[in-house]
Amino acid sequence: MKLKVAVLCGGRTGEHDVSLRSAESVIAAMDPERYEVRRIFITKDGRWQPRAITPEPGGNPGIDVVFPVLHGTFGEDGTVQGLLELADLPYVGAGVLASSVSMDKDIMKRLMIERGLPVVDYLVVRRGSFRAEDICGRLPFPVFVKPANLGSSVGVSKAKTCEELIQALGLAAQFDRKILIERGITGREFECAVLGNDDPVAALPCEIFPSRDFYDYEDKYVLNRADAALPADLSPEQTAEVQRLAVACYKAVECEGLARVDFLMEASLGKFFINEINTIPGFTSISMYPKMWEATGLPYPKLIELALERHRARQATRYAR
Repeated sequence: MKLKVAVLCGGRTGEHDVSLRSAESVIAAMDPERYEVRRIFITKDGRWQPRAITPEPGGNPGIDVVFPVLHGTFGEDGTVQGLLELADLPYVGAGVLASSVSMDKDIMKRLMIERGLPVVDYLVVRRGSFRAEDICGRLPFPVFVKPANLGSSVGVSKAKTCEELIQALGLAAQFDRKILIERGITGREFECAVLGNDDPVAALPCEIFPSRDFYDYEDKYVLNRADAALPADLSPEQTAEVQRLAVACYKAVECEGLARVDFLMEASLGKFFINEINTIPGFTSISMYPKMWEATGLPYPKLIELALERHRARQATRYAR
């Protein structure tokens, strides 16, 4: 009997269109002999089609497991994961805690610092509660300005002057109340895929070569001019270090299922910095997560099996006396 998989896509997020492209790639990779796929589309204003998942256990007949291919807010931030926990449905990817702390770049970086893992210097400000003149100069230019809770480089800017910083803060504030300002790194950019529940493993990392000043939304999904080297041109020792840091980051946020960890390497020091962790990485035709596993010898990660394995383990937990 085929396993009934509900693929959630779209969503009330700035990454709606990326989610749709990722979902089609995920569905195309599923074995039709093993899986019966049901698409559940979430519109930009949050309407579920053909129907919403109910939080009542047993209230979703026809769904054996859920694959939330939702990027950004209201999908990758623990909200949908909480719904699926209430519904007692197995689902692919990180749980509520890992999803929420990984989505918030500030909280994620705090956890990295607590574990002694390297992150770049940064500041946090809140919309409406800062003066640009008080911020300018606290970090050397250039700096990157980011909404704390968004992905795919939406709302991200590179600022080289105080005037550009003011403009960047205004843009980021459109997407989040909390804004990060990070010291700019001159060097190289890498990604590393991680897979697993209790014993995660890392794939061979890749290096990203942006076609623009930095790897922004247009470069990722519109222009199609960015390039990548897989495997990355690193020494065996450097490759092992990226993989070690990727798994350490994954464990620090208590991630399960899958994630992609992004890195910066400062040219002057040769040091790697953890940039962010993505608990639902892109699966579009240009996304590197599945390609890194293919290069490592795993044609397509067994994500649904990991979801069912975790759900079985959780069923052994008592929630009442």
